[in-house]
Amino acid sequence: MELRHLRYFAVLAEELHFGRAADRLHMAQPPLSQRIRDLEREMGVRLFDRTRHRVQLTEAGALLLEYVRPVLVGVDSAREAMRRIRPGEAGVLRVGVPPDTTPVVLPTLTAGLARRVPDVLIDLHELTTDEQLSRLREGELDAGVVRHPSDTIGLESGPVARRELGVVLPADHTLAAGAGTASRTVRMRDLNGAPLVIFPRAMAPRLYDHMLTICRDEGFLPGSIRHARNPNFVQGLVLAGRGVHLNEAPGTPLPHGLVWRRLEGAPLAWLTSVVWVPSRHNETIAAFTEAVSEGLAAAGHHMEDPPASEPRVPEQPSGPPASDEAGPEHLTSGLACWNT
Repeated sequence: MELRHLRYFAVLAEELHFGRAADRLHMAQPPLSQRIRDLEREMGVRLFDRTRHRVQLTEAGALLLEYVRPVLVGVDSAREAMRRIRPGEAGVLRVGVPPDTTPVVLPTLTAGLARRVPDVLIDLHELTTDEQLSRLREGELDAGVVRHPSDTIGLESGPVARRELGVVLPADHTLAAGAGTASRTVRMRDLNGAPLVIFPRAMAPRLYDHMLTICRDEGFLPGSIRHARNPNFVQGLVLAGRGVHLNEAPGTPLPHGLVWRRLEGAPLAWLTSVVWVPSRHNETIAAFTEAVSEGLAAAGHHMEDPPASEPRVPEQPSGPPASDEAGPEHLTSGLACWNT
C-alpha cells in the first residue's frame, strides 16, 4: 500500500465520481480506476459500489475513510512543518541583528537580500549575541549577526567583519585636547584609572571578558565600571563625567560636549559575522551572509578571514574592587559598546 493510493481513495470517496476525482488528482480516469482496484485487492474488501450512474462507498470503504483522513492530515502537517523549518523556503527568513547596528547597515542588507532572493521576506529581530545564539539553537532563528568572541560551538560562521573602536570622552577631558582634530589618537594606558561605561556582562559574557582583558593588557585598569545598555544613557553618563566609553566611530554627530577619539594601535574592534546551524544552511542563508557583508562594508567594516576558533578567554584575576559599582576584578574583558 502506498500513500498516494490512500490519497486517491480519499479524493474518490469525497467526489463519488471517477471523472471529477481524476481531474482533482490531475490524472486520467483509467489509471485512477486501476489504482482503486489495486487497493481493494490489497485490502481484501470492496471499497466502492459502482454502477453506470453512481459510485457509493461500501461499509468497508466508509470505515477505511475514517482511518485514512487523519493519516493524510498528519502527512500534510508534517510536510508543512518541514517546509517551514527550511530557512527562507517558507517565504520568510528569521534573523537576529545586534541592537546597536548602525542605521546604514539595515537598508543595505535588506536591499541586497531582495536582489538575491526576491521571493523571501526578512523578519528582523533586535537581539543581543547571547539571545541570538540561544534562539538559533532552539530553531527560533534561521541565522544571526553576532559579535565575537562568543559561544558558537556547533554553529557555522561566515566571513568576519572588523570595525575598529575608539573612545568617547567629554569634550573638556584632557585627552580630548584639540577637539577639532578628529585624527587625534588616544593611548589606552592614558585612560588608566578612569571610570568605564560598558554594557552589562550578561548580554555577552565572552565579549565582555575579552574586552576588559584587552583593556588590562593595554594598561587601562578602570577605576570603576558602570553598566549601561541604552545609548542615550551611556552618552549621558559620559557627559556627566561618570566614565569613558569605548565604541566605533559614530555614524551621526555626538551630542554637544562629547568627542570620539581613535585608539592608538587599534587594539579593540567589533568582530561581526553571520552564524547558523550547519544542517539548516541553504542558498537563502548564503544570500543573507553576502547581504550582511555588503551592509557592514557600507558602515565602514572590512572583511577578514573567519577565525579558526574563538579567542581564549583568560581566567579573571583576583583583587578587591576599585569602587562599589564594579571594579578591576572584571578585567578579563574587553569591548565597550552598550549593545552586543
